[in-house]
Amino acid sequence: MPCHDYLYRGLTPQGVARRWFLEKCGIGLGAIALQSLTASAASTDPLAPKAPHYTPKAKHVIFLFMAGAPSHLELFDNKPKLAEYDGTLPPPDLLKGYRAAFINPNSKLLGPKFKFARYGQSGAELSELLPYTAKVVDDLTIVKSMVTDAFNHAPGQLLMNTGSQQFGRPSMGAWVTYGLGSESKDLPAFVVFSSGKKGPSGGNSCWGSGFLPTVYQGVQFRGSGDPVLYLSNPPGVDEELQRDSLNSIRKLNELRLAQTGDPEISTRINSFEMAFRMQTSAPELMDLSKEPEHILKMYGAEPGKPSFANNCLLARRLVERGVRFVQLYHEAWDQHGNLVKDLKQNCKDTDQACAALVQDLKQRGLLKETLVIWGGEFGRTPMVQGGSDGRDHHPNAFTMWFAGGGMKPGITLGETDELGFNVVSNKVHVHDLHATILHLLGFDHKKLTYRFQGRDFRLTDVAGNVIQEMLA
Repeated sequence: MPCHDYLYRGLTPQGVARRWFLEKCGIGLGAIALQSLTASAASTDPLAPKAPHYTPKAKHVIFLFMAGAPSHLELFDNKPKLAEYDGTLPPPDLLKGYRAAFINPNSKLLGPKFKFARYGQSGAELSELLPYTAKVVDDLTIVKSMVTDAFNHAPGQLLMNTGSQQFGRPSMGAWVTYGLGSESKDLPAFVVFSSGKKGPSGGNSCWGSGFLPTVYQGVQFRGSGDPVLYLSNPPGVDEELQRDSLNSIRKLNELRLAQTGDPEISTRINSFEMAFRMQTSAPELMDLSKEPEHILKMYGAEPGKPSFANNCLLARRLVERGVRFVQLYHEAWDQHGNLVKDLKQNCKDTDQACAALVQDLKQRGLLKETLVIWGGEFGRTPMVQGGSDGRDHHPNAFTMWFAGGGMKPGITLGETDELGFNVVSNKVHVHDLHATILHLLGFDHKKLTYRFQGRDFRLTDVAGNVIQEMLA
């Protein structure tokens, strides 16, 4: 009986489902709608590659996150006047409205502890603690005029990573994988490593997905053993048994996905399949013994011995395999005391590998499409803490550097005052940085949004401008 006869008589055909009604009663439009719904429900790969808003400069990101906040005054921002005023009180007008994390803002000034020199054709000034970075300085975009809103570690790290000081927002890596998907079928789209004394103060939220589907969150890899816990099969489970089990579970999940459209079911399907493929791909990735000896030496990497250097080499291997976003946390930079000793050790642990990563990507032709970011959550005060050998947190000015991915190489952007306290030119807020990174990846940061609780959210919140001076 035709559909309209059933409706006219107030009858409902036995066994009629919504799909039947759309197909039979919509004069063709219902069938089209059904096809769209079915295609959407059947799509179980939320990480399939996607096109950005326009042609991107960068396809991959490696963020070398120096958690704890490196001192710009000892590494990048040479201030002879600060050395001249060492041991004196800062000008009172400089401190109006200033809030320090721990010290009395009216503490004495502390001169830089290390020597500076100019390097490369660009003539960029670097500390003596960064001899390897000095060799690649002409490939770098150094920004001395970064500012942030946070002056404690967890809020500062969350702001740098998620665009908000509050927990619950998606991380930058999650936004990027949400917008671009992944080019890797055998590895996660967003991978995280951690080295140093401890993990970041912001915890897993620094690489979380917030209100985005959880498929977009970062996957933390370990430096030794199975890169992800429980990746190996337990005794008595072989590949054939596991594959049969996964096929059955997948069919059940797909039936449920077709009924509900819940994106978390797609995440579940993707996670099971990715874990199965990673049983082969991840051990191969982590095996650094296959790297040539000169590459290991260039990074300072030692196979089987977890280190920041190993993680840098793994980051290169990951982007080679199509991974979209790689983040390396090295939490050791919070020098409230022992400034000289700890900075020497931090730079010994990281300087060589950071420079090697830039060199290695460049020689493989990967630097053009890979954006490398180096920096922490804020800077350090020109005033002393810890007697005569420490600095407090400082949000008013800090330095970051970038390489590849469409950044303009061989330039230093921005300037701070003679004490390294405030930015005086080319100020770059964290929101501006996020807007610029998304621009390089092919996105208008105002249009990369996700609707949650009745509002369209974005990484840059309601702020941010692309910093054109940073772009090639």
